[in-house]
Amino acid sequence: MTDTGSLNLDWAHALIAGFVAAGTREAIISPGSRSTPLALAMLRQPGLRCHIAVDERSAAFFALGIAKVQRQPALLLATSGTAPANWLPAVIEASQSGVPLIALSADRPPELHACGANQTVPQIGMFAPWVRAGHALGAPHAGFDPGYLHRLATQAVEQAIWPYPGPVHINQPLREPLLPADPQITNDEPGPVTHHFPKLALDTGLMSELAERIAGRPGVIICGETPADPGLAPAVTALARRLACPILAEPLSGLRFGRHDRSHLCVRYNRWLADAGERQIARPEWIIRIGAFPVTRHLQNFASATTATHVVFDPWPRWIDPPHRITHLVRGEPADLCAALAEQASSPAPAGWLEAFMTEERRTAASAEASHITAVLDEIPDGGALFVGNSLAIRQLDSFSGVSDKTLHCHANRGASGIDGNISTAAGIAAAHGRTVALLGDLTCQHDLGGLALARGRDLVIVTVNNNGGGIFDHLPQRTLPEFEQGWRTPQAVDFGHAARAFGIDYAQVDVHDALRLALHNALQAGGPHLIELRQH
Repeated sequence: MTDTGSLNLDWAHALIAGFVAAGTREAIISPGSRSTPLALAMLRQPGLRCHIAVDERSAAFFALGIAKVQRQPALLLATSGTAPANWLPAVIEASQSGVPLIALSADRPPELHACGANQTVPQIGMFAPWVRAGHALGAPHAGFDPGYLHRLATQAVEQAIWPYPGPVHINQPLREPLLPADPQITNDEPGPVTHHFPKLALDTGLMSELAERIAGRPGVIICGETPADPGLAPAVTALARRLACPILAEPLSGLRFGRHDRSHLCVRYNRWLADAGERQIARPEWIIRIGAFPVTRHLQNFASATTATHVVFDPWPRWIDPPHRITHLVRGEPADLCAALAEQASSPAPAGWLEAFMTEERRTAASAEASHITAVLDEIPDGGALFVGNSLAIRQLDSFSGVSDKTLHCHANRGASGIDGNISTAAGIAAAHGRTVALLGDLTCQHDLGGLALARGRDLVIVTVNNNGGGIFDHLPQRTLPEFEQGWRTPQAVDFGHAARAFGIDYAQVDVHDALRLALHNALQAGGPHLIELRQH
């Protein structure tokens, strides 16, 4: 008879080996007792790179950052009780932003539930509204078939990737004793199961109809956040040339930076869209949207204009239409759809339509002022990654980034747009990508100071813009309330220098853009983790 401890370890090894065979390469482990067999199976699995994160909330956002870069699910492990509950914000973000993740929670066996046993809460269905799938496993039992666990892991990986990337939850109860006296892993490694994800077929008839509807008419292409696709920029820009239309491209679209054609790009729209009518820019008769809905209010309003043809290109089964204006929802890879439409397009927009937009771009570019945004973007090396926080930071990046030949990989947590877990996410991006700069507000940085533990050993520079609280609220109606300072601006008294030193991270404080540029240059040259505080008050 197999003892319980050996059974637990054999079962755990079969499950984790199945994940590796399915292509999983990263595991984030938060220490705990009940999860011991799973943690040991991960740590002894040569195909996995294991990261240890004490704080489960930070661990989940760290896994999110890794998966943003790799577009493959990272394994996330926690013990029973409230531990997995700390994953919820990151699980929501992964679900909303289409990032694959596999959350593996250890649990007490059924006989310890609903009887007052310590560290026991109902974990099955804990993330039900937010996961692509949930698997409630039974406790390990004698005579189990390892092939079942191998294929379960493969199934979970597929569910996390296709057709709509997102989180999958697996709940694994385990009985004591959790391990044998002499833990040895003896099971054979499984062979891989080949995944084949189909590509959505193009509807040439629909492309022909769209081409006819927009032929010779003034329109725009609006590009929001999209997963990295090297084929998207050339396909979108080729379509814009064919249609003689502008592309209003957000930083997270991947279009602002790189060596592709940027002659049709508009990136300073926040500075002139509000009075576009006064500047003789007519409303478009058609809009093609790619990626997430825009971040900033001016572009949101522009995208919400009533038009005869409002097209969304999106490969995922989601509905992105806050203004309720869609006339055509086309499922498929945006690069493929752009190329197909370009082939069908018969005539460009009227003369002068594109030039009206580009005139505004040139005017605002000539009047652009130096900012901390330009200082940061100038110093990030070619091929580097930028993670930008929510609230004011992403809006300032949208308004002031400009364009560049430099290749930059821009990331943000825009699925649910929270300020939680931003340092941890940036640390995960650095773990997967390498050299990364994070641009965060002071409240966002304070909200995830525990994430600094995950920055250690990473090539990560965190720039926190300290504007004495929630600067985003200065632009919202709450600013007129007598309670504004107390209830919304909420200035803090955090010493970021002490926080950095507590986690062994180099720190610098600056108060002008030139000093920021120098401090960032020195940090990037030195490598490793750094926190730079830019004080703006």
